[in-house]
Formats: sequence, C-alpha cells, structure tokens
Amino acid sequence: MRTLKEVKIGEIVKAVSLNGDGAVKRRIMDMGITKGVEIYVRKSAPLGDPIEVTVRGYELSLRKADAGMIMVE
Repeated sequence: MRTLKEVKIGEIVKAVSLNGDGAVKRRIMDMGITKGVEIYVRKSAPLGDPIEVTVRGYELSLRKADAGMIMVE
C-alpha cells in the first residue's frame, strides 16, 4: 500500500484509509476525501508541493504532508 504523495501525475487511485489525529483527519474528510473515493492526481506545483487532485468532480490542492496521511490503492 502507498500514500497519495507517492502517486504519479495522471494516475487514478482509490482512498483506502486516513491516518492522522482528530483535527487533521476531520479536515481531510471535510474536503471530500473519504474511504473508497476515487482520486485523480492532476498536477504538481513546480517545487512539488502542493499537488492538485480531482475528488468528487472538483479540484483540490493538498500539501504533501496531508497527502502522506492518505493511504491509497
């Protein structure tokens, strides 16, 4: 299993689980990233942080630290 920050640009993955403590985990879930949702990695900033993903039909920017808490398959 790998994290979202390890996914290459252009890949579509499925969220398996969320790591992290209360407030951070809640914020990620409030953005629409929950277990079983498909995530498309659209692009990355020039220095690699943040990454832009498409979740549930909308674009979302995630810091690499937050993307590292999302386990995908």
